[in-house]
Amino acid sequence: MLSLTLVSPDPSALSAALTAVRPILPISGEVVLGDGAIDLAIEGEAAAVRAAVDAALAGLPVDFAVQPAQGRRKRLLIADMDSTIIGCECLDELADFAGVKDQVSAITERAMRGELAFEGALRERVGMLAGLSADALRQCYDERVRLNPGARTLVRTMAAHGARCVLVSGGFTFFTQRVAAAAGFHDNRANTLIEADGVLTGQVGEPILGKAAKLTALIEETAALGVGPDQALAIGDGANDLAMIEAAGFGVAYHAKPVVAAQADARVDHADLTALLYFQGYRAAEFSA
Repeated sequence: MLSLTLVSPDPSALSAALTAVRPILPISGEVVLGDGAIDLAIEGEAAAVRAAVDAALAGLPVDFAVQPAQGRRKRLLIADMDSTIIGCECLDELADFAGVKDQVSAITERAMRGELAFEGALRERVGMLAGLSADALRQCYDERVRLNPGARTLVRTMAAHGARCVLVSGGFTFFTQRVAAAAGFHDNRANTLIEADGVLTGQVGEPILGKAAKLTALIEETAALGVGPDQALAIGDGANDLAMIEAAGFGVAYHAKPVVAAQADARVDHADLTALLYFQGYRAAEFSA
């Protein structure tokens, strides 16, 4: 048995989606999970159902997931930070304080699309911050870092139901520690900016946490829980998230680059991060604020 979960912030779009899929799928049950979210029980092969739904929903602002009905609630949430749990790229925002945002943002975009090796791109961008006052880190966090809609609810709901939640970022511990605390993550992993005499040196601590390290984090965290990667939900938006998204039992692309969206089990392009709870079969009544 498969579950098809439809999620949309637009009630009329969700209604249109139901009208589109009901005639083409062998639906044996429907459950309303919350405003803007419905679960459909379906018999069939996942890839075929996914393709049919994708075609049927073309142009509608509706996110969906097709997966086995059993085992949907995951034991581990492993999430990227920048442009996933928060709405900005911290390095790009720091670069604004240093007057080099355009140059840094251009490199970030190419790295997230998979056009540049992440590690080298990170060293190059951090090098442009040499001489920036370390006080800019606090100012950047206070003024520009905000949790994306649904992030806190996603993390706190999964934690309340026994899942471990870990933030993994190619960014920096200064930000991940604070974002993890604000959202309710149990732990965080990231890179370290090197400071000396109150300014950034333009160097980053080695080894750099990139694509391979994110995958390692998933493997280590699931092993510590005594479960396999199939019990992990991974979410991210850039190429350095791709390995963990592919390895996880359920990998989600959030407003992601094309290379990531093409490989993920599901995409979230329209709803907020609570869509990941609906995808796991949680009802709105079970959400934790």
